Amino acid sequence: MIVKLNSPRFRNCFYQKIGQGKPVFLVHGFGEDAAIFKHQIVDLQNSFELIIPDLPGSGSSQLCDEEMSMELLADFVFEIAEQENFQKIILFGHSMGGYLTMAFAEKYEHKLLAFGLLHSSAYADDAAKKETRRKSIKLIENEGKEVFLKAMIPNLYSEESKLIYLFEMQEHLTMALNISSKALIAYYHAMIKRPDTTQILALVKVPVLFVVGKKDNAIPYIQMIEQASMPAIAKVEILEKVGHTAMNESKKELNRIINNFCLYVLDKK
Repeated sequence: MIVKLNSPRFRNCFYQKIGQGKPVFLVHGFGEDAAIFKHQIVDLQNSFELIIPDLPGSGSSQLCDEEMSMELLADFVFEIAEQENFQKIILFGHSMGGYLTMAFAEKYEHKLLAFGLLHSSAYADDAAKKETRRKSIKLIENEGKEVFLKAMIPNLYSEESKLIYLFEMQEHLTMALNISSKALIAYYHAMIKRPDTTQILALVKVPVLFVVGKKDNAIPYIQMIEQASMPAIAKVEILEKVGHTAMNESKKELNRIINNFCLYVLDKK
């Protein structure tokens, strides 16, 4: 079921609501929309109530008038939880979705039973990463989003996955091309300015899941392992032949990981 968020801040924004059980949010990353989780829906909808937003500017959701930031996107997720009258949620964020998950954990930890970072990081961008993002903005502005996205999307997959998941990569590219250049640039500016949130990882009391692709070109493997030692309660899952997109590269394994983590959290409750 597609639901419209009734909000003066987030006009014409939508989320999917599927299944029954405890609420589990799956939040997409940059160059994606809710459809990136279609393989997770199949397995997880029988056990949980899945809430899968199109972030403002992606999919069917309109870009906000406010300046884009991870805190703004965290507020968006919070408003969905409030509209659904959820007291507590389990929140998983992929890549940029993980950045907003960290912002959510800082502002709204009282709403969290647990959260997970799927190929994401609590570290701020270093100088080199910021410069890479600025170059990407210039590429979008000067040569168009198609040139940029055709180069970016394959880099989110491991070399092994590129040989196997050609259809999934093409779907991923098509999804990304439906996002406006204005929105892509706004997301990049928001990621560049986001703060380091490792202190939040060190302070949170709720369980945290880290899903790590051993062949991830976007989030260095060693960086993820370092962060996994920070929370009081952490679970780490390493996917050996996976890049940055386990939702497509390791569908069944990711579903198992999410399911088991949620059951672990709910059993502890």
